[in-house]
Amino acid sequence: MLPKHAATDSTSPDQEALRLAFAAPLDRARASGLPLDRISLREHVREVEIGAFQAERGVTQRIRFDIVAEVSPDEAGAAMDDVDDILSYDTLTDAIEVELAAERINLLETLAERIAARILRNERAARVFVRIEKLDRGPHILGVEIVRSRIATSPPTSDDAPQPLVVLLPPGAQEDPDLGALLDRLASRAEPAVLIATPDFDAPQAAHPLAQRRIDLLALEQAAWRLAARDARCIVVDSRTELDWSMRRGGLTVWAPSRIVLDATDGPAGTAPLIIARWFAETFRAVELVTPHQASSDKVPERHAARLSDI
Repeated sequence: MLPKHAATDSTSPDQEALRLAFAAPLDRARASGLPLDRISLREHVREVEIGAFQAERGVTQRIRFDIVAEVSPDEAGAAMDDVDDILSYDTLTDAIEVELAAERINLLETLAERIAARILRNERAARVFVRIEKLDRGPHILGVEIVRSRIATSPPTSDDAPQPLVVLLPPGAQEDPDLGALLDRLASRAEPAVLIATPDFDAPQAAHPLAQRRIDLLALEQAAWRLAARDARCIVVDSRTELDWSMRRGGLTVWAPSRIVLDATDGPAGTAPLIIARWFAETFRAVELVTPHQASSDKVPERHAARLSDI
């Protein structure tokens, strides 16, 4: 007969560790492994817009977080009674708030991964258990639980993302004979260039504002793909991960805005190309925004360029 708390053959060590992390104190005391201390955050509930289904967009739902972080014992730090010498509870709550504020997320699994990775950036955190649950999706609770360790986690990447030059192209730029020369100039610059193409057609009109927002964003995406078709150096990106990769490699990036705009927690106030371009430039800390419109932003340096040859 198996001991009461032994893992069966079908239970992996990580699954058993996860069970013990959220179990009662007596069960947690039976967990084997390194002599690590634990700090925990339990039943932390936030109203969040999250979910992959269309019905979950534009509405919030209650999400409950439970986090347990295993840390290396520091008797000296505890004896000094100094919060700066320990892994603070704020590390757990801040990880939640930072990842919720970064962008709208579809999957609980993605959110859990990002929270765990952020906590593990703290050198004292050895292993972290994250449980996230949806409380309002029916007469049940839906959730995900993960365990991640410092050994199994890739080294943290720098938060210092590249600062791009953002260029809002005028309508018809895709057919402009000066486009090739402009791309040559942008490709030779030290900072990465992100191009935003302006549609040269009127988008269809819809009675519902949310539908119109989607239509306007799709028009911008059509313009982006038409621009990329003119030159193989232009890479269309639509996610933050792709954007970061493209800017770091120093290529010519053409931004397709729908995904990032719709997933933003604090998105642009409209869908006009200039509004979209200014929001992007501010959000991604552009070194400069070049626009065919008269410059007026006080948050990012702007330069007026009516023609491609002026850029």
